[in-house]
Amino acid sequence: MEVFGNLLTGFEVVFQPTNLLYVFVGVLIGTVIGVLPGLGPTATIALLLPLTYTIPPEAAIIMLAGIYYGSMYGGTITSVLLQLPGEAASVVTALDGYQMARQGRAGPALGIAAIGSFIGGTVSVVGLTLFAPLMASVALRFGPPEFTALTVLGILLVTYLGTKSFAKSLITAGFGLLLATVGQDPVAGTARFTFGVQDLISGLDFIAIAMGLFGVGEILYNLEKENGASMVSSRISHIWPTMRDWAQSRGAILRGSVLGFFIGVLPGGGGVVSSLASYAMEKRRAREPQRFGKGAIEGVAGPETANNASSTSAFIPLLTLGIPSNVVLALLFGALLLQGITPGPQLISENPEIFWGVIASMYVGNLILLILNIPLVGVFVQLLRVRAGILAPIALMVTMVGVFSVNNNVFDMWVVLVFGVLGYVMRKTGFEPGPLVLAFVLGAIMERSFRQSLLISNGDPFIFFTRPISGTILGLVVLIIAISAFQFFKRRRATVTDELDDEVQR
Repeated sequence: MEVFGNLLTGFEVVFQPTNLLYVFVGVLIGTVIGVLPGLGPTATIALLLPLTYTIPPEAAIIMLAGIYYGSMYGGTITSVLLQLPGEAASVVTALDGYQMARQGRAGPALGIAAIGSFIGGTVSVVGLTLFAPLMASVALRFGPPEFTALTVLGILLVTYLGTKSFAKSLITAGFGLLLATVGQDPVAGTARFTFGVQDLISGLDFIAIAMGLFGVGEILYNLEKENGASMVSSRISHIWPTMRDWAQSRGAILRGSVLGFFIGVLPGGGGVVSSLASYAMEKRRAREPQRFGKGAIEGVAGPETANNASSTSAFIPLLTLGIPSNVVLALLFGALLLQGITPGPQLISENPEIFWGVIASMYVGNLILLILNIPLVGVFVQLLRVRAGILAPIALMVTMVGVFSVNNNVFDMWVVLVFGVLGYVMRKTGFEPGPLVLAFVLGAIMERSFRQSLLISNGDPFIFFTRPISGTILGLVVLIIAISAFQFFKRRRATVTDELDDEVQR
């Protein structure tokens, strides 16, 4: 009963007129930027971080959270109509959604996506309501060794699950860890890697790095892309799925809700992994798997449900452990730090209005998304006509003004430009910037916890293995590395065998 009492407190926070407005604004902006190909929630939240400094913390997080899960549905529209995902998690939706649109069934595809997103998000919020306080109470038992092990696992899972190339992700994460050491040593107080630059004594600013990599970097990358896709139809009709559509989709929606919830809790899981897992599950279970890729409505319902469920459950490790599980939540982590609030086990007791306010806002936000997206699909479709050449200079100007307004420091503007170019180069060369940002955030936590652990144990490194929780987590780390190495050598052996067979045939 205590949980429901706290949830009512959260609804009191949300139903304040100002906060309710921020819920609406968040999900509306999220849908819009999901529709606009190439922008996405990461770049948008990075650009809006300075704005959060000027509004109350609960309103800021409620709005940014709304942008995050709102963008998950917005990306569906371009996936279905253009076969061009507006958001990375919608890549799988394009496979069957676009084929449905070509068959004149764009309306049911978008309708079932909206319904599935609502159900998946709501189921996940219920899970968040029930499990987050429990995890917060468990997290109170965590000491420095446990947080060290947890950050190591987080960085490893982000590099292993969240991107295409494990090797490139590992290199990027290593660079992020190096950047986290720039500035004053937290224990000795000596300057590290500052090269005599006084502005680096306090370290690199997280907001400047994020706005550069995801704001300026995305702008530069998307400006050179040619949009050769053509819309199937700008006229959308019969949004509500038929009874036959619902009968085919309800199992996929239920399974996607559960699967997405559990994958979202994992560091690096996120919408992309959950939607891929849901699509693979539905195709494996189907009586006619050959329908997938040719307009199977389950191929839209399952992945869309899963990615919305995972975007909600991903808040559990952020709010309860202070560990962001993906790049967007790393930005939300930064937004909370801007407000002087540290996410973690103490958040539920020290700032209950934020903890329960964010959870309650997701109930309201999912309902607003359903109300918005069913009747206003045609309006959102018209946003596809906005050219990137119009959006880019506006976004760049907002970025530079925003980053200066945080610390009133011109040096931060140079940091944005440098990391903007770096983000562009990384995208061009196949290096994802996500692991870098997450490693930068987790690196500071890991260093502090690691050094505290050694102080506790008088320099004995076995403290990480003799404590049950940290030892179990590090055991998982070793297992993941072993599995990854086994898969690598297996692929390498298969490649060598194929090459030898080709030589023999010649």
